[in-house]
Amino acid sequence: MVKLRERLQARMPKWKAWLSRSLRPSSPVAQGAALCLLTFCVVLPLACHKLLYSYYYWRSLYLDSMSQAALQESWERGQEALRHWQAAPATPAPGFGQEVGRGESEREGVGLLVTVVTARREQGLQYHYLLQVALQLQGLLEACPGCAEVLVCNVEEVPRDHEDAELLKKRFRVEEKHGGREKPSPHVPNLFEKEKRDYVYCLKRGLELYQPRDVLMLEDDALPLDSLFPALRELRSRRFYRGALYVKLYHPERLQRYWNPEPCRILEWLGAGGLGSSLLCLLLARARGVAPRLGLEFLFLTLYLMLVCELAGRHYLLELRRLSPQLLSVSPATECCTPAMLYPRAAAERVAGYLSEVTCRKGHAKDMALYREVRARPWERAYSVEPNLVRHIGAFSSVRASHPLPRLL
Repeated sequence: MVKLRERLQARMPKWKAWLSRSLRPSSPVAQGAALCLLTFCVVLPLACHKLLYSYYYWRSLYLDSMSQAALQESWERGQEALRHWQAAPATPAPGFGQEVGRGESEREGVGLLVTVVTARREQGLQYHYLLQVALQLQGLLEACPGCAEVLVCNVEEVPRDHEDAELLKKRFRVEEKHGGREKPSPHVPNLFEKEKRDYVYCLKRGLELYQPRDVLMLEDDALPLDSLFPALRELRSRRFYRGALYVKLYHPERLQRYWNPEPCRILEWLGAGGLGSSLLCLLLARARGVAPRLGLEFLFLTLYLMLVCELAGRHYLLELRRLSPQLLSVSPATECCTPAMLYPRAAAERVAGYLSEVTCRKGHAKDMALYREVRARPWERAYSVEPNLVRHIGAFSSVRASHPLPRLL
């Protein structure tokens, strides 16, 4: 005990000296601690407290008002779309690319078919999601004539009840699942299975009518972004695409964080921190007039930048990739969700077959079923694109009961 006490007493001055040196304003330890304190306790909270997908988002203060603002914006877009389609002429505009009423035998194969799957919603009728999506597609196709054909697939059991789909007949081809060719099935066990069967029907019907090389399946609350067609042109030209079963064009923003079990995002996270740290070390070395060195400073800055990216929100970092379609990130697909799915033709036929073999239920909807079918077949490849190429505007679900005042989170 005496020797141990003597050793501790001999070491104490060294620890005190180290602590004294570390607490000096010129010490790297003190500077690093001050930088972290300033960044994570002052700058980021002030800059990010209104960012919906940041860890610093002040949910209790802003969520209700932002949710109401989003609903109001969606309602205004829906009313604008309703007025537009009510006043639209009954014939397609020249060069619009829609050949309403042409017989199946006369139609040659097309490059890209956009199929919009739609049903009447019990909640949220006043938002007119389908009309919003159709208006956006019209604008995109007018800016890019011939980029795609559009098919609206109405799966409502009484087609006339879906008034928004009826309005679109003047401009788009509207295919009705229960319009006389196929009777409603009395043996559908649940709404999730019905949703899957409707999806498979629309996928198959689009393939039969148009013989497309590629199919983009959109749910009626997936609002395409302005960059959709340039991004699709880029994706369809990449080597990976022809061997893909499907490519997901949407993943919920709240699930886009780095801290998740997907290995590819961890590698991206390390890369973002390492790249940023390398640039900072180079700038610091030039400012000091010395050669850059990779050491503890590099490691600290890497961890620091990784933490900044995660806490501020990976979603906002992904938005920088919209500068060019070539910057789109492609990674292995995840389970959720299916608002926008791109299929090569041969793969679309396989997907229809895979989904026809399974029964969906609560907790095992079509997105989960499709993902598990892919996992069960090692030769199939499925991918996901970031950032999202559509915006999910459906605050009210057509399958699940929705809260009368839905929130963004």
